[in-house]
Amino acid sequence: MRYSADHKEQTRRAVLDSSAALAKENGFAPMGVDGLMKAVGLTGGAFYSHFASKDDLFQAVVERELTRSLALLGGDESLTKEKIKRCVRGYLSLSHVQDPAGGCVIPALGSEIARAEGPARLSAEHWLCELHRAWGEVLGDEDLAWGAIAQCVGALMVARMMATPERQQRVVDASYQLLCQQVDALTAAAKG
Repeated sequence: MRYSADHKEQTRRAVLDSSAALAKENGFAPMGVDGLMKAVGLTGGAFYSHFASKDDLFQAVVERELTRSLALLGGDESLTKEKIKRCVRGYLSLSHVQDPAGGCVIPALGSEIARAEGPARLSAEHWLCELHRAWGEVLGDEDLAWGAIAQCVGALMVARMMATPERQQRVVDASYQLLCQQVDALTAAAKG
């Protein structure tokens, strides 16, 4: 059976999509190659025609997911303080809390990335520094940019630990308000 010229790339993309969602939902380490491939309708042996190893897949998931996060959270030239606030509001939302598979990779896999060696960790550092650079330029305060990024990730993790939607909502709302107060105070000081 002959496949189209882009079949391999489509299959690789399907494996990445499925692996990213499963990993963000359940963690990456417990996933087996056979289970990952079964999720996209292939055998475990087919995995190695797309990735050299499970670590190679992890690196690809981290790279792709953080590239997407940067695009969503301010990786373009039109970034403003108000746009950062809107991005943070979307990030610190109950829908994001309750959908780890469709959300940011950092709160879901941050501890695994921190334990990873080599490319996955370097990739995460690169993309987080890109986000920091973009936010730091707009906010005019590099420390606030790091603080805002850490607050967003931490708030999402804490909210996901809460058993009730009401408490989850309180965590993300309180964090959003805190960050907005900091941005507003910085804006007022700059005008002052």
